[in-house]
Amino acid sequence: MEAGGHPVIALERVTKRFPGVVANDSVSLAIRAGEVHVLLGENGAGKSTLIGMLSGLQQPDEGRILIDGQPVAITSPRHALSLGVGTVFQHAMLVPTLTVAENLLLGAAWWRRPRKDSLRAEVEELASSLGIRIDLDATAAELSLGEQQQVEILRALLRNSRVLILDESTSMLTPSGIDELGALMRRLVKRGLAIVFITHKLREATAFGDRISILKLGRKVGEIAPERFSALSEDDLTAEIVETMFGNRRSDPDATTRVGTQFPADAQPLLAVRDLCLAPSATSPGLSKISFELRAGEVLGIAGIDGNGQKQLAEVLAGQIAADSGAILLEGRPVDAMSVGARRDAGLRYLTDDRLGEGTVGAFPVSINFFLKQVGRSPFWKAGIEQGGEIDRRAAELVRDYDVRTPSIRTPIGRLSGGNIQKVLLARELSTGAKAVIFNKPTYGLDLANTLVTRQRILDAAASGKGTLVISTDLEELLQLCDRIAVMSGGRLVGTVANGPHAASEVGSLMIGLAA
Repeated sequence: MEAGGHPVIALERVTKRFPGVVANDSVSLAIRAGEVHVLLGENGAGKSTLIGMLSGLQQPDEGRILIDGQPVAITSPRHALSLGVGTVFQHAMLVPTLTVAENLLLGAAWWRRPRKDSLRAEVEELASSLGIRIDLDATAAELSLGEQQQVEILRALLRNSRVLILDESTSMLTPSGIDELGALMRRLVKRGLAIVFITHKLREATAFGDRISILKLGRKVGEIAPERFSALSEDDLTAEIVETMFGNRRSDPDATTRVGTQFPADAQPLLAVRDLCLAPSATSPGLSKISFELRAGEVLGIAGIDGNGQKQLAEVLAGQIAADSGAILLEGRPVDAMSVGARRDAGLRYLTDDRLGEGTVGAFPVSINFFLKQVGRSPFWKAGIEQGGEIDRRAAELVRDYDVRTPSIRTPIGRLSGGNIQKVLLARELSTGAKAVIFNKPTYGLDLANTLVTRQRILDAAASGKGTLVISTDLEELLQLCDRIAVMSGGRLVGTVANGPHAASEVGSLMIGLAA
């Protein structure tokens, strides 16, 4: 049921322009107490700009924002907090040199009050309800991306906000953690909190939402109110959302579970990993006797809570980190002593989860980013001289073949959306010579359309005979893509499950330690 009286926050015909683009075009929304209001939309739909205005990071060019029926100019994030609007952004906003405890207290009105003694108990209670563990004495820089996001959630919940904005806050949680967050949202709205929940996952929207607003190209193109929301079946609700967002494209990337391909028992592995070990560090549990085989044409998934050594495994396989012991063989040939470039030349490819920070150089044009790993090599460089014509010719082909949406091949890649940056990485690693490909969180932060595109590229790579290793914290993604799913915990592989009807429960049990 809809809460009576004024919405806690209302946006009335809000418009926000940036050079060359209208990010929000006359958008009206009502955020009500006692509701989880879901915002859905592709990259570029205008969700981030709306969040920025509600959080005080930006101000509208036209229209107005009302709180409790009164027009308000939200001039800064601190002002937003004072108005009771708390935000958990998709990317962590922590001070890396401060401890978790200091980050939780930073900027809070009770910084000088005797709250430090009770902080630990409050955090432990909240963390337990979310199924996560947080070390209050660790510095933010020591935490993984997922752990940083978890601290952001805790910091927002520790403040008595009237409105809580959650921007992709489930992306690094386990399936049980997502369910716990959904249950927590229900408890919070029952007490009168208003929640704005931004997600790309339709199942989360239908499972946790009360009202859904759909944005497309800066406009609000649809809204499903609580009465209709509760009257529709989950399938009908999903179909209506996808129809509104994408026309007749009715594919939900979370809707299917693949039945894994059965490979002959005597099939030779394309990639073999034997007893791989890496010493623990302040930021990683290391790797302990990791062993697995990947066959040509197979998709092998690596599931687990973020921070259990998955990124270190990917970087050891790619050659970015040297293992302490163990062996890596590609087509029966040891590659342990090879450099990153030599492994790539041999056909072992790696797509990082850090698209802008590690995968690309944001200030460089799209054309150069296609060939970053071939700098100095023919035919794109000769005698140390860049061959601009050849680079542009091949870059134009890749832009066409991989449907990269860019104003020009000379546009700095940092100006593109996350989905288009991912297309550049896919083109760079898959277009020529790939044999075994490691994908680290391949769809993290992507909208529905680009998620579908990326997942199809992975399936196409496997169909062409490439071995593909998919590391993901999204269990639904692994169920859709993989033949087998292995689970990492504490730097170990704790089990492997053949994909099929019961794989979700079996993998979930391994992830939360209920099976071995």
